[in-house]
Amino acid sequence: MSTHLPYDSLPKSVQDSRTKLVYLRRNSRDTFISMWHFTNNWNFANNLRLDNHKDTNSIEDMFDHFCKGASLYGLFWNHVLDYWKESIENPDKVFFLMYEEIKKQPKIQLKRLAEFLECPFSIEEENCGVVDEILRMCSFENLRNLEVNTHGKMSAGVANKNFFRRGEVGDWKNYFTVEMNDKLNHIIEQTFQRSGLKFSYI
Repeated sequence: MSTHLPYDSLPKSVQDSRTKLVYLRRNSRDTFISMWHFTNNWNFANNLRLDNHKDTNSIEDMFDHFCKGASLYGLFWNHVLDYWKESIENPDKVFFLMYEEIKKQPKIQLKRLAEFLECPFSIEEENCGVVDEILRMCSFENLRNLEVNTHGKMSAGVANKNFFRRGEVGDWKNYFTVEMNDKLNHIIEQTFQRSGLKFSYI
């Protein structure tokens, strides 16, 4: 099951059970750019705007909302911190996974995930290429090119292909101004400075 719910909004039956949770986190800058593109595609499909006189929500308006933590699923910064804290306090229940680490070391991160789920790969499986085949099947390119994602749509009318834009680390550099970068640096430093949580932006 996948969800965007904050940890505190998960059913008690999930929080208090042996259910394992995998929290996938992306750096804040690329997260914002992804959200901006997706929101504009969503709004276009549903004829929604922050400003009825504009075809899209401007990056400046969206950035202002993002910096304030606004999201459909509660305060963005709290969302991240709550799952991070749970992963520290209950490492057997919550696995905090960084998107950038998956991109940099896919095989290592997949093996970590398998161990967390208590189904580690055997030596035979590794030698037979099972890990490599899983990485191929779950790759961004393979998933993006599946028919359901090239031609399918959600019930709300948004094309599935909008979930697969670029998937690259560092795309934010093509959009951020120096002022935007400095402002987000300050917010991240103030929010996460005592948490031990670090992000890669390369």
